[in-house]
Amino acid sequence: MHSTPSPARDDQAPGATDQPPPGTATGAFPDDHAAHDPDRVAFRMARSGEVVTYGALVDRSRRIARHLRERGLVHGDAIALLMHNEPAFLEVAWGAQRSGLRYTAVSSRLTGPEVAYILQDSGARVLFVSPGCLPVARDALTALTEEFPQAPVPELVVTGGPAEGVEDLDRLLEPVPANPPLDDEVEGIDLLYSSGTTGRPKGVEDVLPLNPLGTPPGIAAMLRSTYGFDRDTVYLSPAPLYHSAPLRFNMTVHRAGGQCIVMERFDALEALELIERHRVTHAVMVPTMFVRMLKLPEEQRRRFDVSSLQVVIHAAAPCPADVKRAMIEWFGPVVHEFYSATENNLFTAITSEEALERPGSVGRAKLGIAHILDDEGRELPPGEIGTIWAEDGPRFTYRNDPEKTAASRNERGWTTVGDVGYLDEDGYLYMSDRRADLVLSGGVNIYPQEAESALITHPKVADVAVFGVPHDELGQEVKAVVQVAEGATPGPELAEELLAFVQGRLAKFKCPRSIDFADELPRHPTGKLYKRLLRDRYLAAHERGTTPDLRF
Repeated sequence: MHSTPSPARDDQAPGATDQPPPGTATGAFPDDHAAHDPDRVAFRMARSGEVVTYGALVDRSRRIARHLRERGLVHGDAIALLMHNEPAFLEVAWGAQRSGLRYTAVSSRLTGPEVAYILQDSGARVLFVSPGCLPVARDALTALTEEFPQAPVPELVVTGGPAEGVEDLDRLLEPVPANPPLDDEVEGIDLLYSSGTTGRPKGVEDVLPLNPLGTPPGIAAMLRSTYGFDRDTVYLSPAPLYHSAPLRFNMTVHRAGGQCIVMERFDALEALELIERHRVTHAVMVPTMFVRMLKLPEEQRRRFDVSSLQVVIHAAAPCPADVKRAMIEWFGPVVHEFYSATENNLFTAITSEEALERPGSVGRAKLGIAHILDDEGRELPPGEIGTIWAEDGPRFTYRNDPEKTAASRNERGWTTVGDVGYLDEDGYLYMSDRRADLVLSGGVNIYPQEAESALITHPKVADVAVFGVPHDELGQEVKAVVQVAEGATPGPELAEELLAFVQGRLAKFKCPRSIDFADELPRHPTGKLYKRLLRDRYLAAHERGTTPDLRF
């Protein structure tokens, strides 16, 4: 077994050994902490209680690295992970990181053909798969050979137990020694794909560093200094590890020697219980998690001690100002927000105090310099909405797509991911919407986020999407699709109630003209809403003269 239970240490504070490992100033790689304190908890799984110590993490990742080298993978080659949140996820990631490879975490919610596209684009040589993802993985390999017959087919390795006809990771690693480590160990890098909200996902590629182990990537060093990750950190990770922020934050905590609590899946009540039980100091969430926690009954919310929290970070989707204010009132001034993207070309951050002074802002730039440009590339003054560009941010390319890479740059070398917003006089950034999400109705630009932020505060709304649908006269009209909260009844009466609610908060032209209801919205577990799927269904229904199918 690769997990190492440590009964004597489970209740010990992660910072009990408060000196950094000998010979290192910061402890920038798990090996440093394993050498100093092998029984120290690196991470534990929230529901199963399975514990992986730093000693076990290093042992396992070294074996994985050696096995990949024995398979013929060399510096710069790629692997992929199609996995649920489980111990092997971080072990495989560290195995690739320490052996100078690129590693691509693939969403477990994708279909076989979608996974096939990423496999061929990334050039993955090996695909690590959770048992529950095997059907999709097999579909992906079939689709790969059919749609991309020239692409290499990755070798399939299952984690978490044997499966018929597939190599089993545990069995493969039995004869592989962890020591001595590879003699060519260098830092690898993640090769992650955007969520594909407006089309096929784009592989975000950075220069492979091949630096000595313990040389953290720039984003890790910045996250550590910005949010104070250290050996005392107890980090709650409630989101899927295949998303860029959870994966990078967990690995940053491991560089610092802290402990991660990895939730198999998010549950609002369970998250509060974990915070209290493990005295969690840091967490990264998305606004939908905040909403679900706030909509718990008051007596449940107040039952838990959350006083250990030092930093609660949110990102990935816009957070309504009222939701943020309520979280600050509950958790205290420990709520932080950052804005970035998988591309990492710009990183802004804002504290609780700043957010209360400037509701809706995502902060000032800590990485890159933010500019707002109009469609002709002219810089806009404070307060005017345009496309967000970054100057002096980290360079990136879109893998195998020079046209998309070129479209993300201007003649000054600035980069954009297509988000829209504005800056105030003091350089604080405010988000509007992605360009693709703007609604042009009767010649007027409407930013759906405003209506979404208003509607989500209604007690009968669990989730909401606002977007543009075809209109014969106006071109587009504003539509809302609502997932109702538990106990609420969808129907015309509730639609009228919600329309009146939002019209009391926004100018009428910004409000939905009508509201439909769905059992569930097509939202990524990381919080990102797939409005494209909704728009496509309404467009198809408009062309057919039928009612859209809102089953997801």
